[in-house]
Amino acid sequence: MEQAAQLRMVLNIPNLLTYGRILAVPALVGCFFLEGDNAHWLALFIFVVAGVTDFLDGYLARAWAQQSSLGRMLDPIADKLLVSAALMMLAAQQTIAGWSLWAAIIILCREILVSGLREFLAELSVSVPVTRLAKYKTVVQMVAIGFLLAGPAGDQIFPWTTATGLILLWISALVTLYTGYDYFRAGLHHVIDSGNG
Repeated sequence: MEQAAQLRMVLNIPNLLTYGRILAVPALVGCFFLEGDNAHWLALFIFVVAGVTDFLDGYLARAWAQQSSLGRMLDPIADKLLVSAALMMLAAQQTIAGWSLWAAIIILCREILVSGLREFLAELSVSVPVTRLAKYKTVVQMVAIGFLLAGPAGDQIFPWTTATGLILLWISALVTLYTGYDYFRAGLHHVIDSGNG
């Protein structure tokens, strides 16, 4: 019975959506090896669907009381894999280039640093809640990446598609700096106390 309950937890719908988001990463990367406008639209479609599952898995887990340690662990990992892969491929494609690379680097570094801080604080049984501003930052970041994935194909419909994506990416990077500082300020005294203990 216990094994059956564990299997149901592992294979519940919210977790399946999270697995799907992880599987979307290689599919998204594969789009960058295709040519033509359809590759851009396919990449955008995969990214949008993955973004929708990000909302749905958390919502359904709460609504159906199917929250689990596995889901809490995998959900942020799936998000970071998706965003990191998209930013790296956009940089390789030179949609993100020049000074705008700094915006992508800021976002990636912040994700790594905050993940490390969260992991350390988890060992101390200290949780760092996600702030409302951080949630807004994530939305702007996802919209920015969406515009950039459309890229040249989107520019043919709306000439400012790529430019809008880059502007939003910089806005996201600046907010990222602030929210990253906010997290470290909240967790720093726990780090110091642990060192003095």
